[in-house]
Amino acid sequence: MSGERIAKVIARAGVTSRRGAERLILAGRVAVNGRPLDSPAVNVTEMDTVTIDGNDLPKREKTRLWRLHKPVGIVTSTTDDRGRRTVIDILPDTLPRTVTIGRLDVNSEGLLLLTNDGDLKRKLELPLTGWLRKYRVRARGRVTEGVLEALQNGPVVDDCRLGPLSVSLDRQLGSNAWLTVGLRSGKNREVRRAMEAVGLNVNRLIRISFGPFNLGDLRPGEVAEVSPGILRNQVSGIRDIR
Repeated sequence: MSGERIAKVIARAGVTSRRGAERLILAGRVAVNGRPLDSPAVNVTEMDTVTIDGNDLPKREKTRLWRLHKPVGIVTSTTDDRGRRTVIDILPDTLPRTVTIGRLDVNSEGLLLLTNDGDLKRKLELPLTGWLRKYRVRARGRVTEGVLEALQNGPVVDDCRLGPLSVSLDRQLGSNAWLTVGLRSGKNREVRRAMEAVGLNVNRLIRISFGPFNLGDLRPGEVAEVSPGILRNQVSGIRDIR
């Protein structure tokens, strides 16, 4: 069929992710040329008129990417039923609608990527992308060669072996150790769970890089846009950047 799947078109317009677009469609909120859809199995072209809740789909903007230093205590979501502050609450009003690429739990801090392109979000989150995420970790406990080897091989948690981690001991300060940890998967609380499996209790976790993008000298709560040239160079081969 000619054209592109409707959910992909909606995601690339920056409205929501593909999965979010499919939910909008199944809820009857999306129409093509005035006809409400009841299934996402529809292709559209630039000649079609797509509306959501009766409003025209925004024209696709140029893909943009931002680096945010997420502080501790901020939730990586648009809303929180417990009333906690979210990433949306701390973003400047000048930013367009964005979605986060991956997550950081509420007690973690550091680099969080944001984009206005839901399709880019989906692709960068796929395990096949294989981008390394690096963390500085402070943990209570004694780090031995045996502990490092267990982490590098992938510890077993709840009868499930986690993916292997690249890990190095930076320094041991009394009962606390600082480590640099890298992993390519993005399972929920994976670094913390891996550390707990080898007897280490994480008391600070900072993501310092996500693929080729680094936290750098961003202060907590600060956001900076990645230049179009750098974005195009780093993401080419994963996605066409307009």
